Amino acid sequence: MDRVQAVSEQQSVARQPALRHDPARPGAAGGAAAEPGPGSRRAAAQRLQMRQDLATAAMDLFAGQGYEETTVDQIAAAAGVARRTFFRYFRSKEEAIFPDHDDTLVRVADLLASADSEEYPLDVVCRGIKEVLRMYASTPSVSVARYQLIRQVPALREREIAVVARYERLFTRYLLGRFDAAAQIPPGWQRGGDDDSMLAEVSAAAVVAAHNHVLRRWLRAGGRGDVEAQLDHSFEVIRGTFWPTPPSGMRRRGATVAPGASDDPDSPLEAVAASALSASPGGEVLITVARTDAPLDVVLDSIRTALTGRGAE
Repeated sequence: MDRVQAVSEQQSVARQPALRHDPARPGAAGGAAAEPGPGSRRAAAQRLQMRQDLATAAMDLFAGQGYEETTVDQIAAAAGVARRTFFRYFRSKEEAIFPDHDDTLVRVADLLASADSEEYPLDVVCRGIKEVLRMYASTPSVSVARYQLIRQVPALREREIAVVARYERLFTRYLLGRFDAAAQIPPGWQRGGDDDSMLAEVSAAAVVAAHNHVLRRWLRAGGRGDVEAQLDHSFEVIRGTFWPTPPSGMRRRGATVAPGASDDPDSPLEAVAASALSASPGGEVLITVARTDAPLDVVLDSIRTALTGRGAE
């Protein structure tokens, strides 16, 4: 993939305001919209409700009488609208099962486009795929029913695969763009060679695959459990596998260590955190990296070593 073309394609996805401003017409082109007033917000809410009503009617009919046996006319009638109204919102009956992906794709593209250039690129991609997870988690019962239906209908499964591929391509394009824009890249990645496109694609695929694994496990459990926490854990596994150490100057997002982070206020880790946070503002900052599965005494020894070495300079 040509990287200049890839960045251009990513920017093209981000400039699709019609997906955001008129969800009834997911493929329509449009210009910049003014600040929405009460009337436009009410109209948008009504369009969203109609999309949901049509999607619910489609799912009920598919589950009750079969996917192949269900027609667009039946879906429209079940939702209390005319056939032509259905096609104002969806291009086909299988698309009605995935009513929110167009808007979510644009929201993810906006997130990538507006990300801080100093933020760790894989963190940005992880934040992007989390938007997709939240789309499913916002309506657990609907998502579970959709998952059960998709498993039974090959045509819907193929549609789902095509939808997932759109996110993966978007993340790949973003990572390729970071090779061109960033002054520093993660260790092991080669600027200007074939490895950069390969690793961008593999990393994007890994994040999407981790999301899919966590999501399906959550759906098989009936939509119960803290699915975002499960996804965060999978992200740490991906980071440790592909980008274990951020390059210098690259900012990471994540939880900070602070007093109260463990159940034992007298633990060595708590003491270190409390000491660090109460240090004088004129002191220098020490950053150390350790594996999450390393024993605590090993982590503390590495900190002591770093501090001793710094003080001897």
